[in-house]
Amino acid sequence: MVEPGPDEGELHTILRAGARVPDHGKLAPWRFILFRGEARAQFGAELARIHAAAQPGATEDQIAFEANRLTRAPVVVAVVSRVTPGIKIPEWEQLLSAGAVCQNMLVAATALGFGAQWLTEWYAFDGEVNRVLGLGENEKIAGYLYFGSESVAKDERPRPELSDITSNWTPAR
Repeated sequence: MVEPGPDEGELHTILRAGARVPDHGKLAPWRFILFRGEARAQFGAELARIHAAAQPGATEDQIAFEANRLTRAPVVVAVVSRVTPGIKIPEWEQLLSAGAVCQNMLVAATALGFGAQWLTEWYAFDGEVNRVLGLGENEKIAGYLYFGSESVAKDERPRPELSDITSNWTPAR
């Protein structure tokens, strides 16, 4: 993805769409961390440092790839899922709400004419990365959402036939 990315107003629209999801109990079991401008490269430097420490045999090219990971789009949003355990709202519903946030944001960005991608690679699950982000005990990354203008047309991947994944319920006899 390339510039331009969403401006302040467009990003606000995308974030508002994300925050407007099913949320049993009105918990807002998610939050956003924005990476724009130089912050993308600064966070990338942290990713490169963490990757190099965890993978002593990593090549310079691999470390550089990690350093530039967030510079592949003008705006990156980390969606943080925050589960409140031990309450009447099932943890499963809280996690689903964070997933719905990600999907709504992708749909909103696409509707505004931007390219959008949801990634969860190693850095979404790494404890040291989560520490650098300041994640709390019950917080996890639901996804890193990349937003910008598409530099090449997307390849559409094969999708299942609806008839293969759809059934009608009938009562047991």
